[in-house]
Amino acid sequence: QVQFVESGGGLVQPGGSLRLNCAASGDIFSIYAMGWYRQAPGKQRELVAHITRGGSTNYADFVKGRFTISRDIPKNTIYLQMNSLKPEDTAVYYCNTLGGDSWGQGTQVTVSS
Repeated sequence: QVQFVESGGGLVQPGGSLRLNCAASGDIFSIYAMGWYRQAPGKQRELVAHITRGGSTNYADFVKGRFTISRDIPKNTIYLQMNSLKPEDTAVYYCNTLGGDSWGQGTQVTVSS
């Protein structure tokens, strides 16, 4: 029943920045941990970062120091600030609860010169 709408992707040069947005359809951050995932063509979906119910964050090694996950509880929105982007960051990015099994359309991030 909970739906997520991702936005904010686009085409950016290496070294550039983007902020991804994920709008949730209800007040769920007190119930579920949330994650940002990505999937590149021909590769498996992978977890990029997550934030717990209490607000603690964790990151995959390949984005540590470059990406930041955050949330705005009154707006039912989570964000992924992406800095120092690399071509290998190119993927469709999705948000979901940890362990969620229903996926939205995601938002495309392309890093290319």
